[in-house]
Amino acid sequence: MLQQLFSPSVQHTLDLVGIFVFAISGALLAVRKNFDVFGIAVLAEVTALGGGLFRDLIIGAVPPAAFTDLGYFLTPLLAALLVFFLHPHVERIQVGVNVFDAAGLGLFCVAGTTKAYEYGLGLTQSATLGLATAVGGGVLRDVLANEVPSLLRWDRDLYAVPAIVGATMVVLCIRYDVLSSFTSGLAALTAFVLRLLAMRFHWRAPRAWNRRSTVREE
Repeated sequence: MLQQLFSPSVQHTLDLVGIFVFAISGALLAVRKNFDVFGIAVLAEVTALGGGLFRDLIIGAVPPAAFTDLGYFLTPLLAALLVFFLHPHVERIQVGVNVFDAAGLGLFCVAGTTKAYEYGLGLTQSATLGLATAVGGGVLRDVLANEVPSLLRWDRDLYAVPAIVGATMVVLCIRYDVLSSFTSGLAALTAFVLRLLAMRFHWRAPRAWNRRSTVREE
């Protein structure tokens, strides 16, 4: 399973890196929305931990990891503090942040799918929770910031689709009994590369066929 891919210490470090980068994106949105320091911290925490928290509550992995590992809780606060003081500089390295965000997306969709299956969920349900793990924090972030979630906007580069592909690869590997450290890593890498390509070439999901809506686009 996924736990064979890295040693526990390396896996924990990768989790914290993903959490940190997701927290950066939440804190940056809070700055753009002119939130105070508390709002910055809240959006950082929610973005970083929301998806994993939702997954753990659904599968009954309680208390969730976010409440049992102090590092999971403190890492978003560190990101919020960094953005609070250095947000102009962080904005200038947004491309680098996006690359790490894509890496976190790939890792979390695989980790979420695997963990859900290990707790007894079916293949489809496991893939769904893998997707929720990867994108749930971003949805909560946008809702709290009074924005249409990026996940639902046609004018944003593909984000959920790479996570769906990664999670689907995992459940197919489980179905055909070929899930291993190699195939798990391949699924995470595939989601990562798809997200990078979507950002590079601005791939977007199609809208409704023969759309004739008179509603003004926002």
